[in-house]
Amino acid sequence: MRLSITRQDLARVVGAVGKVVESRNTIPILSNLLLSAEDGQLQVTGTDLDIQATASAPATITEAGSITVSAKMLGDIARKAGNDIVELSLADGKLEVKSGRSKFSLNVLPASDYPSLSAGTYDAEFEVDLAGLFAPVAFAISNEEVRYYLNGIFLHSTEEGAVAVATDGHRLARNTIGSLGEFAGVIVPRKTVSLTPKGTVTVSVSETKIKIVSPEMTLVSKLIDGTFPDYQRVIPVSNENVVSVDRDAILKASERVSTVSSERGRAVKMSIAPGSIALHVSNPDSGSADDEIAADYSGEPIDIGFNSLYVRDVFGTLPSGPVTLALNDGGSPALITGGAEGLTLVLMPMRV
Repeated sequence: MRLSITRQDLARVVGAVGKVVESRNTIPILSNLLLSAEDGQLQVTGTDLDIQATASAPATITEAGSITVSAKMLGDIARKAGNDIVELSLADGKLEVKSGRSKFSLNVLPASDYPSLSAGTYDAEFEVDLAGLFAPVAFAISNEEVRYYLNGIFLHSTEEGAVAVATDGHRLARNTIGSLGEFAGVIVPRKTVSLTPKGTVTVSVSETKIKIVSPEMTLVSKLIDGTFPDYQRVIPVSNENVVSVDRDAILKASERVSTVSSERGRAVKMSIAPGSIALHVSNPDSGSADDEIAADYSGEPIDIGFNSLYVRDVFGTLPSGPVTLALNDGGSPALITGGAEGLTLVLMPMRV
């Protein structure tokens, strides 16, 4: 293998694909990237055995070939190279990397030993801004290892359209866009969600894998093998006490009173009455804090408590402007909407 490529192109593809590679590996070849040079392109592939990312860049190929090399080493060299052109060549069992007067000789492993997730067929294919669909709900992905089926976003098709849902049992977020056709529901892992390219992509799904193709990169990922809970049962349908409040006002007030909260006790009490919401936090170790904001409400007074961190995450997902809280009572989930079409948020109360 022998080729030359611009430093910017090499840094771009290695940087994008290298995000898949884990920094610590018990299998040496998983610390490497697969480099394949042919037909005027350098194709770079990285994997952690659950996700595979591939990106390509134009290159001047003198001799075609494939090899694997350390993702970290090649990435560092590409970023620090002092010349606009980087030359790669395989010689005497090493990958020589030259840039200007700099020269590196890197250990390699055979391309034939590199694992691949590319095999297999898919049941459905559609085009969508997947990153845009995932972005407003990703904050609600669970970190709990026991309920592993919540460690991702549930992507499925309904009569309303394509739906992305995430929940950790304390908050739930659902985002809906136009119809993408029929496909079986799948749970996309958190890491795959974070790597999804921005903009419109081509998505292919099967029972076990998802493939995401953008102009810059192709991702193939295993799906979470589990059953996502019936989240529809959690979304309130009869919350008739409706409060309208400014999103920035309630966010800032919650942050102010939470100044006195402890790491263990982050409850903020909201006393909702006609015309206002009074916020209160009490901490036996440091004292208490109170604040009040204007609100449009004409129902019976309601006291309800929320985790202040979840208030920040949920309201922070919505754009500035009026937001609506639909409540039943102080012990039932709150339904929160406003400013983002297709986005529904649910926040569970906590005792205060």
